[in-house]
Amino acid sequence: MTADTIELALEGAGAALAAESARFAAFGWMRGTSGNLSVVVSRDPLRLAVTASGHDKGELTPADVVLIDGQGAVVLGGRPSAEAALHARVAALTGAGAVVHVHTVASVAMGHRSPDGIVFRDLEMLKGIGQPAHDVEVTLPVIANSQDMTELGDRLEAAYNPQIPAVVVAGHGLYVWGETPRQARHHTEVVEWLLELELSGR
Repeated sequence: MTADTIELALEGAGAALAAESARFAAFGWMRGTSGNLSVVVSRDPLRLAVTASGHDKGELTPADVVLIDGQGAVVLGGRPSAEAALHARVAALTGAGAVVHVHTVASVAMGHRSPDGIVFRDLEMLKGIGQPAHDVEVTLPVIANSQDMTELGDRLEAAYNPQIPAVVVAGHGLYVWGETPRQARHHTEVVEWLLELELSGR
């Protein structure tokens, strides 16, 4: 990619991530400056636009993004989220075009309640992540948290379940992905709905 192409791609990615962040913040899923989002702008070499660190996610502008490489190192811009390297790892592992990380009460509570994984079945909302509504069990992985993104990435890769585009990080929050920012948003909303239902003790 040329410098001009990168700049245009980063600007477009920034606008998309600002809009998605505002939506999630309005739900109360990105309180304070928590959470982060990314979108792949190049696959070979792998480059992602990631929301910048320390910003209120309900007030992001298209400029509040950082371009990172496949290891999470900065290529262009300021300081990315501390979890930038995990976004890159998820994109490389799953082929996702966008990754969402939110801090929801339901994901933290259910991760504590079901540390070996959260099982869903016989729910119409499973169609929202590409699974049958009946007669299939889908397990959302739960992994232990770590401040070391390499270690956390290894845990995510070991627990990765192709049936569900998400993982709960215990005591931390929810990572979800999709082919596009819009699909990642839909997946996030569906998985969070499933978590809230389980938390309600249905």
